[in-house]
Order: sequence, then C-alpha cells, then structure tokens
Amino acid sequence: MARKPASPVSDDSLKENTPKGKAKARAEAARKEKMSRAARRVEEDPEEDDRKEGDEEEDAEGEADEDEEEQGASPHGTKRVRLNAEGDSAPAEDVKPERTKTLPRDTDGFIPGSIVRIKLENFVTYDAVEFRPGPYLNMIFGPNGTGKSTIACAICLGLNFPPAVLGRATELNSFVKIGTDSGFIEIELKAPKGKPNLIIKRTLSAKSKSSSFFLNGQAATGREINSRMAELNVQVSNLCTFLPQDKVSEFAHMSPQQLLRETQRAAGNASLTAWHDTLISAGKDLKGLMEALNGDRDQLKNLEERNANLEREVRRYEERRQIERDIELLELILPFKEYTEAKALYQEAKESSKKALERFQKLQARNAPILDRKKEIERGLSDKEKAREAKKASAKKKFETIVKRWRDNESLESLAEDLKNQLEGIRSIEKTRKQEMERLKRSIAAAKETLANPPEREDTTKLREERRRVEIEQLKQKDRVQDLQAKQRANVEEESRANHIINQNMGYLKQLDDASHRKLESLSRWDRDCGEAVRWLRQNQHRFKMEVFEPPMLSCTVPDNKLVHAVEACFNASQLKTFVAQCEDDYALLNRLLIDTPDALGRSTRIHTWYRHQSGPPSAQPMTREEMQQIGFDGYALDFIKCPDGMRWFLENMNLHKTAIALNPNRANGNRAMELVTREGGGKYIIGNVMNSVTRSRYGKRLPQNQTYNFGQARNLVSQAVDEDEKHRLEKLIKEARNKLDMCKEEAEQLAKEDATIRAESKGFKDELSQLDARKKVVDEIEKKLTNTELRLRRDTKQLKDLQSAPPVDVERARLKGEILSNAKKRVSVAKECFTLLRATMQEQAAATRFGLEAAQIASNKTALEALVKEKEEEVAKAKADFQEVHHRYEVAKEDSKAKLQISKAKLASVDDDTREQFRVMEESGEVADKSADDIETELEAKRAQLEMNMHTNAGVVDQYKRRQQEIEALTEKIKDREKKADRVARSIKTARDNWQPALEELVASIGKKFSAAFDRLGCAGEVRIREHDDFDKWAIDILVKFRDDEKLQLLTGERQSGGERSLTTILYLMSLTEEARAPFSLVDEINQGMDQRAERAVHNSLVEVTCKVDSGQYFLITPKLLPDLDYAERMKVLCVNNGEWLPEEPGIGNMMNMINAYVQHQTRSNASM
Repeated sequence: MARKPASPVSDDSLKENTPKGKAKARAEAARKEKMSRAARRVEEDPEEDDRKEGDEEEDAEGEADEDEEEQGASPHGTKRVRLNAEGDSAPAEDVKPERTKTLPRDTDGFIPGSIVRIKLENFVTYDAVEFRPGPYLNMIFGPNGTGKSTIACAICLGLNFPPAVLGRATELNSFVKIGTDSGFIEIELKAPKGKPNLIIKRTLSAKSKSSSFFLNGQAATGREINSRMAELNVQVSNLCTFLPQDKVSEFAHMSPQQLLRETQRAAGNASLTAWHDTLISAGKDLKGLMEALNGDRDQLKNLEERNANLEREVRRYEERRQIERDIELLELILPFKEYTEAKALYQEAKESSKKALERFQKLQARNAPILDRKKEIERGLSDKEKAREAKKASAKKKFETIVKRWRDNESLESLAEDLKNQLEGIRSIEKTRKQEMERLKRSIAAAKETLANPPEREDTTKLREERRRVEIEQLKQKDRVQDLQAKQRANVEEESRANHIINQNMGYLKQLDDASHRKLESLSRWDRDCGEAVRWLRQNQHRFKMEVFEPPMLSCTVPDNKLVHAVEACFNASQLKTFVAQCEDDYALLNRLLIDTPDALGRSTRIHTWYRHQSGPPSAQPMTREEMQQIGFDGYALDFIKCPDGMRWFLENMNLHKTAIALNPNRANGNRAMELVTREGGGKYIIGNVMNSVTRSRYGKRLPQNQTYNFGQARNLVSQAVDEDEKHRLEKLIKEARNKLDMCKEEAEQLAKEDATIRAESKGFKDELSQLDARKKVVDEIEKKLTNTELRLRRDTKQLKDLQSAPPVDVERARLKGEILSNAKKRVSVAKECFTLLRATMQEQAAATRFGLEAAQIASNKTALEALVKEKEEEVAKAKADFQEVHHRYEVAKEDSKAKLQISKAKLASVDDDTREQFRVMEESGEVADKSADDIETELEAKRAQLEMNMHTNAGVVDQYKRRQQEIEALTEKIKDREKKADRVARSIKTARDNWQPALEELVASIGKKFSAAFDRLGCAGEVRIREHDDFDKWAIDILVKFRDDEKLQLLTGERQSGGERSLTTILYLMSLTEEARAPFSLVDEINQGMDQRAERAVHNSLVEVTCKVDSGQYFLITPKLLPDLDYAERMKVLCVNNGEWLPEEPGIGNMMNMINAYVQHQTRSNASM
C-alpha cells in the first residue's frame, strides 16, 4: 500500500516575518531545513528536483513592506504570515510538492515511526510487561480488565501526548499502578533507514504529577520528544489515526469542520493542512481587506461628495480672494498717487505764499507814518478824557457829602418834633400816675384784710395720719389677697394635674386596647430610634409629596394567625424596621431629616429606609397556582399579607411574591417544589416550619442545592396581649386623680367665699380714702388762695412805692427844652457846611466841562485821521488776508503731503512681497502715472462693490476643503495599495485553492468510494461529501449513512444514530482512510462494541484485508472478543493479553510464543524420529 510523505511544513513557517534585510536569509534557511526533513522521510528519487515551479512567484524583497498587516495586527505587533504562489505559508521559492510519495520501509518491514517494542513497569494494571508488535496489523485481545486499553494509554503518554487524548484520568500519577511508588513506559520507534531506532522512556511517580523523559538513554525534554514525533508524523492526538476506547463516541461528535481538518492531517497530500491554513488565514485577511476597502471606498465617496458641495463656495472664496488682492494693490497705489498729487499742490502753494507775504510787507511800510500820527492824537485825547473824569469824580464826591449832611439835618429835624410832642404830653402822664396810685392803695388794703382774717380749715397733719392708717390696713389686705390667690393658683394647678392624669391614663387605657399602638410600643422597646421616627412621621406626613409607609412591622398584618409564623420568617430584622418611600424626593428628605441631620428629633438616628423606582412588573413566579395546588402548597407569602398598595413593591423586591408556603408538611412535595423553583435559577419556599433556600450550582452539571433551617414562633407581626398589671395601675392612678379633683373643687369653693369677703373690705378702704382725699383738696385750695393774696400784696406795694418816688413835672419840662435848643444849634452848623460844599462843586463842574470841549475837538481830528487810516488798513488787511489764505493752503498742502507720505510708507510696509513687486512693475511701466487718484479711487470703489456682492465664505470651509482634498488623495492612494494587496491575496488564495481543492476532492473521493463500497457490502448505504462555504474555515466533511431501506441518507451525529451504528460508521471511515493515511501507525480500541455479528465479521475481514497489504502501515486493533471463523493474514500479529495474580514471578516463564515454539519444535522432532 502506498504511503504519503509527511508534510514538509514546520512551525517555523508560521513565525513572524523579519525585516527585509534578514527575510531572504531566513527564508532560504527554512527552505533548506524543510527540504532536508523531506529527504529523510521520502525515498531517494532522482526526479525529486524536477518539480514544477509555482505559477506565480512574488518578489519578497520588493513587496515585503506591502505585506505587513495593517488592520489586524495583534496587541503584540504580530504581522500577517506571507503567502507564496501556492497559498502556503512557506517561502515562495518552494516548488509545488507531489501528492503521493512512498515511505521508506526497512528490510524488517517497519516504516519510520512504527512501534517496534513496548515495555511497561508498574503502569495501570501491569507490574511488568514487554512485547514487540508487528509492522502490519496487530490484533490485541484479552478479557476485560486485563490491560488492553492500557497499551493505548502507554503509547499516548509514552510519546508525550496529553492525557486528555485518552478521555480518562487527567493526572499522570493516576496511571501509576496502585500500591507502587513509581513506574515507567519505554517505547522503541523505528528510525529512518540507516539510523538507530529511537528508544523513548518516560518515568512516572505516584507522588508527583511531573515526569521525566529519556531519549536513547539520555535525559530529554518534552519539547524534544514532540519535535521527534513531528518529524516522524506521529498523530496520536488525531482521532482519525488514534481512537482510544473512551473516545470512540467522540468521533461521531466531531463537527464536520473538525473532521475535515483531522482527515487532512491523517491522509492525503502532506500540504493539505498547510494549504487549508493558508486559505483560512488569507481568506480572513482578504475579508478584512475587502471590508476595510469597502469602508475606505464609502469614506472616499462621502469625502468627494462633501467636497463637491463645497466647490462652489471655494470658487467664490477664490474670486473673493482675487478681488481682495486687487483691492489691496489699489489701496497701495492710491496713497502713493495721492502723495504725488499733494506734493505738486504743496510746491504751488509755497510759491503763492511767498508772493503774498512780500506784498503785505510793502503795504505795512508805506502806512507806518499815518499810524504814528494816529497814535499821538489818541494819546492827547486820552489825557483830556482822564482830566475831565478826575474833575467829574471830585464833583461827584462833594455832592455825595452834601446829600449825606442833608440827611443828618432831616434826622435832627425829626428829633426836634419828638421833643416838642413830649413837652406837650407831660400833663396827661401826671394825671394817669395819680389814678394808678389810688388803685394800688385800695388793693393793698383789701389784701391785708384777707390775710388778717383767714377762713377756717382742717389740720393737714391729722388728715395725713388718718390716710396712712387706712393705707396700712389696705396693705395688710393685699397680703391676704396674695395669699388667697396663691392658694387659688395652687388649687387650679392641682386640679389641672388631676385632669391631665385622668385624661392621659384614660388614653393609655385606650391604647392598651389598640393593637397598632401595642405594636408601636413593642417596636420602641426593640428599637428606640425606629419608634421615635414613627411617632414623628405620624405628625409630619404633610411634609412629604407622597405617603411614606411605616415599617412592615406596623403597616403589614397577617389576618390568618396560622400563617403569621411562616410569613414573618420571610423577613429579617432590618426589613421589619424599614421605612418605605414612594418617590426619590421623599426618600432624600426622610434620610436628611432623620439620619443625616438632627432636624427632626434633635439628634441623628440609625434607621433603615428604602426606595427603588418601579420600572416594570415584578419578576415571574416560579410556580403557577395549579402547580402549587398539585404539590400541596397554600400560596405565596405575599398573598397572606394585608398592606398598603405602595408597600407591595417593597415586598415584591423581597421576593415574597415568589416564596411559596405549605403549612402541612405531609401534603407538600418538597422534591417537586425544588425542581420547579430551580427552573428560574433558584429561590425560597416554606414547608411547615422549615425554610428552604434553593440555588443551582455554577459548576459541573449545575445541580440544585438546598439549604434549610427551622424558624420559630412569630413575635412581631402577631397582635400583642393586654398587660393586666399595667391596666390596673392606670385605673388606680385615674381613681386617685378623681379623688384629688373633688378635694380641689371643695377647696375652690372655700377660697371663693374668702375672696368675696376680702373684696368687700377692699371696697370700704377705697371709699374711706376717697373721702380723705376730698377733705384734703378743700384745705389745699384755701392755702393756695392765701398764698396768692400774699404775693399780690407784695407786688402792689412795690408798684405804689415806684410811682410815689417818680421825679416832679417841672424838672422834666426844663430838660426837654434844653434838648430842643441843642438840636437847633446842630441844624445851623449843617446848613453852613452844605453851602460851602455846593460852591466847590460848581467850580469843579465848570472845569470838567472845559476839558470835555477840548476832548471833543481832539476826537474830531482823530475821526478824520481814522477815515484815512481805515482806507489804508483795509488795503493792508486785504493783503494780509490774501497772504494768510495762501499760507494756510501751503501749510495744509505741506501737512497733507507729509501725512500721505507716511501712509504710503506704512501701506508699502504692510503688504506682502507679491503685492509690493506688482506695484513696482506697474510703477516702472508708467501704468500708475497714467491714472489720477480719482481714477484709482473709482476703480477701488468698484472693486469694493464687487467684494460686497461676493458673499463672504468662511475660510474654515476652504481649509476644510483643502484638508479633505488631501484626505481624498491620501485615501485614494491607500485604496490603491489595498486593492493591490487584495489582488495579491486573491491570487494567492486562487493558487492555494487550485492546489488544495483538487487534492482534497481527490482524497475525499477516494475515501468516499471505499466508504460507500464497505457499506454496500453490509447492505447499507453511506457517502462522504465535501460541504463548501465562502469561509474556508467552515468547509466540512459530511458523513451520511443509511442502515435501513425505508430511511434516507442522514448525517452522522452523536445523537441520531445508535451506538453500534456510530461504531460501525467510525471503523468503516477509518478503514477507508487507512489506505490514504500518512501516520506511521494507527490504533482503534474496542470499535466492534455494539455491532451485530454480521457487521463485526465484515468489518474484521475488511480490516485484515486493508491493513495486511504489502504497502500497508502499522495498525493496532484492540478488542475483547473474537468471532469464530474470521479471516486472518500471515502479516498480521495477534497479541493475547494474559494478566492475573497466578502468573509466574520470573520473567519469560509462561511466555505463550515460547510455549508455542517449544511445542512446534517438539512436534518436529517427534515426526523426524518416526
């Protein structure tokens, strides 16, 4: 049977690409290494070098940078594997390998990698064993438990494949025989022709999970063993070549995709797996490239569309920029042109100013004598005016003195008239004085008479003593009133206390009968803060937007006392004491007033509060009502609670709507309840007085777990009994208070009588004091009248004395006459002085008139001269005005020229070099000189008008357009690069697929042909098909079978077919694969289990036929039984396992082959002697 060469692809071909300088060297080294490995596995063939080169070969040096991964790089920077023309991950220089090569077989019949010898010690069921399998079919059989499958375990572990391949124990120390400390596995593998065999030994320890390897007697690592297994293409981990007993069922459970990959590894072209991996990797790369390419194309289209929308605005912006540049140039030309024209005006104004100044100066020199004469006349006129004014001032001063003296004279005249009037009134004054003296004498006599005979009046001292006596009695009475009022107040307070005690204790008695209050008292004894918070809440509910519910201990009741114990078991202590808010604002206010601050109770409290937004209906209940009734449950805990509607959301969050209760434990089905509750993941339920908490494990098979505990009697939700002692105590207090109240009423009546007596006495004292005050008032009025009379007597006596002592009338008359004479003398003196001053005033007035006439003559001369001067001055003024006007124009032109020069310089310095250069060219060409400033300004205004008509475009839009244009260009280049890469990857995929798909189809067709033929021989039907897919990693091999005539072909799965059908299908597929296999040996363990005799016989005979051909490889068939009359071949080897406690202790004794050989030799000698 032809064997296929091992894959020349090594792990090195899947490593990262190195930089370009080292890539070629490493690729060459990898190529040489692979070729050398292939040479060791393939027979010498002179035509090996005649392989065809690939259809397409990339230049690795020129495109190394383009092949790097752009989008899918790993976090560690791993680059994409490069692809050669064959789609392989090997360098592109490799040539396409041939599909089939014959493995080198040595003279002993073994091919490299075959098992030559197996030796075990203290391994599973064996103390010690050593046997040598044959190079073809090796049938290992023996009774169950003797260690047949142990040989499969030894091959797997001895060649450093993981225990998971076996499907048994996962730890190495589990394979050491029980009762021993250590063991080992020793396997001898056939080496390539001309080389010594490989002896691999693995030592195991019962006390450690580690092991050690020896290769040809030298210590080795597991990596070295793995490397040798890869070189020999040993595939113990492939179910298509190595099928242990515990993995037989897993073959049917393999996914079609996994079956394809394992088939490729086990048989067919050696490059199938590498090609497939390349297609998968390249397909993913191509898919990623195409997704990125499509995304880039969409982005490019979007960018182009967005820029197309901006092109009009950009053109408008460019036009505006050109107009702005033209305006900037014209704004530069205009000041220079204005400066040139202003400079010309300045030169012209300068000449005109000079001529006007010369004419003005000539006129001034010609008029100078006339002006001097005018000044002389003006000085003479001024002197005459000053002299005239001096005389006028002196005359005015003298006149003012005359007026003043005249006013003095008038005053003296008025005084003289007054003195005359006084002299005439002396007679009437004397008569009035005598009449007043008589009146005063009469008044003095009457006053003396009154004082000498005063009226009778009481003694004020006695009145005061009498009043003091009454006031003392009144003070004593006030003390009695205060004492009485104190007694009355004490009595009222005592009565009030008695009423308060009665009312308070009556309320207490009423509260003792109130269950809610009893619960509140119980809550207060349990948690003082919680009780005070409830009392505060009852008085302050109006402060909240919605009702804040008191704790469930107060707001929830259980009407049915039989259920109260189970319901209370659903609450913990904190839940029973939790205040429930219905909105977030109330929740925050409640926490702030009672917990965070002392605003409510004067101190912070430690209470439980709760609020949660009700976003939807409560979670589903684990059991329906019908299911609960069927398994003996009474209902859910929430069904038995009476509470406000808003409290139900809190109870539902406690899952009380999901906690089922069964009062009768004999009627409830606990196991069924646990199953129903765990359907939703877990929960709680109550049976009798036992709380069950059911959860489902997170690990393994996720089995349900139940925790239980017994709960006691309810203490908080039940109604409290009345305390009779407390009731008697309160009734006693009420009785005592009522007795005290009666005593207070009797005392109040006595105090009221005493108060009436005191009030009557007080009225008598007031009347007596009023009478004393009236008598004293009469005495005070008499005393006041006598005092006023005495004062009037003194005043009249003094006035009479003053009138009697006044001077006589003749003396007064002589005094007045003397004053009248003195006054007349003063008036004569004043008249003389006024006459003298009047004459001097007249003289000075005459002098002033003379000076006035002289000044008038001079003024007349001045007027005539001024007319001449005015004519001359007007001529000079006109010349001066002309000069000033011309000079002003000169100054203005000068300043304007300077200013425009500065403006021109500043403007020239502010523009950019391009504008400055353009201006220079225009100036040199004479284009600037040909236009006037007005022409330039007109043109500038036209440009500005154009600029205003051109709508302003945001410069950011243009920047965005240019930036986006750059993005478009960069993205276009990026798309081109990606299109090249996508084309290159697509070509690589096509090349690899052109190699892989025909080889795969040929392999599957070969397997399918043999598979179908084998089924036909059994009277069944079977097919092997390739299932294609756009994703290469989803390509699959489907095995379709039909075991009955009335069935259709059905896909082989781990559930659809029976165990025997799966085993039959598995062994027939493996047999069909055998002729195409590349592995040095294969193994199946107890594959015939579950087959009927007809199928088992057919399978056995076919297996012997296939595996015992000349070109067949090594094959191990492990079975516990054999049918009679089976087919056997000379090349197969039968290994019988004899294991038990009666085997000989010495090695070699009891060896069956030795016994058979000894028997044969004995028979031969016997026949010869005969």
